[in-house]
Amino acid sequence: MRLALLSVLFAAAFAQTPPAPLQAPWEGVPEGFRGLPAGRLILPAKRSEWKKQRAEVKRLVIASLGELPPRPSPSKVRVVHIDRRDGWRIEKFVFHNGVDSDVPGYIAIPEDGVARHPAILTMHGHSSSKENMFGYQPTSQDVAELLARRGYVVIGIDNYFNGERKGLGPAGSLERMERGSDQEMSLFKLNLWLGRTLWGMMLRDEQIALDYLVSRPEVDPARIGAQGMSMGSTRAWWLAAIDDRIRAVVGVACFTRYEDLIAIRELRAHGIYYFVPGLLKHFDSEGVMALLAPRPFLALTGDRDAGSPPEGMKKLDDILTRLYQLHGAPERFRSIVYPETGHVYTDDMKQRMTAWFDRFLKGDGR
Repeated sequence: MRLALLSVLFAAAFAQTPPAPLQAPWEGVPEGFRGLPAGRLILPAKRSEWKKQRAEVKRLVIASLGELPPRPSPSKVRVVHIDRRDGWRIEKFVFHNGVDSDVPGYIAIPEDGVARHPAILTMHGHSSSKENMFGYQPTSQDVAELLARRGYVVIGIDNYFNGERKGLGPAGSLERMERGSDQEMSLFKLNLWLGRTLWGMMLRDEQIALDYLVSRPEVDPARIGAQGMSMGSTRAWWLAAIDDRIRAVVGVACFTRYEDLIAIRELRAHGIYYFVPGLLKHFDSEGVMALLAPRPFLALTGDRDAGSPPEGMKKLDDILTRLYQLHGAPERFRSIVYPETGHVYTDDMKQRMTAWFDRFLKGDGR
């Protein structure tokens, strides 16, 4: 009970982190770290040319994740508990990821008589958990009931070093910390030794959850979205980049361009979990996000979020706007930047999130 309370208090404190002070790009950055040999994504003039370029961009993105072992069958997922609610239910499930650990998760299912529902894969932030998203330890990331009552099936799992998976890394209980930073670092090191990346293995777990989601008879596999905050936001657009089964994305916070993160001296604002080798040699994060087009992508970010430099957000907005225009679908991308706002998931953001999914997973997409 004490650990659960501490987790809720920490998540609440993190959500209320005061806005980061503004800094001029490259101010205070030592000379040797300026002018990095970073690659650039050069958009072609024609959509047909982008189709060829996209294949190579996707190859490079997937290659940066390291070795990704084959995923286990969704038939091996075990439902271990059912929590009945008014008009919907939550099933707790567990699967072994086929490599190193059991992965617990929840799936919320409307009981409304509809045969096939649209579905949302929801992803928690750093030092959060599935409990935060499904109302058992409520924080601003609690979205399951909101979405389930709107007719969505909602699924979410614990990340490698969060929730019930704390203390289950390479050193076991020696690394059972509230933030999980020791376990995160050990997993990062071990996966590098094995030719993998921690980020790749995290995304692979989400793909296993997605495999299970599309196997459920209550789900329409052609109408699946992904959403999350912070680390969950980054997982949402990375997952959509490598897996076309995600048909719409909402990312709250962490609309991050990496070179601009260096420019404002905020590499420290992100955990080590998502750093992958070689990516920046080819292109910045716009190369990953570009793989979403023309699927709907909504980014909701505070302008004082330390992990999302405003200059970088402007560049991403410009690049992705031009790419979606190239596809003839400018309405399918939108970046909303909230003034004087930090690293938060507000009620307005939730309203925009649900409206986005209603429009593109339930409506006609116009």
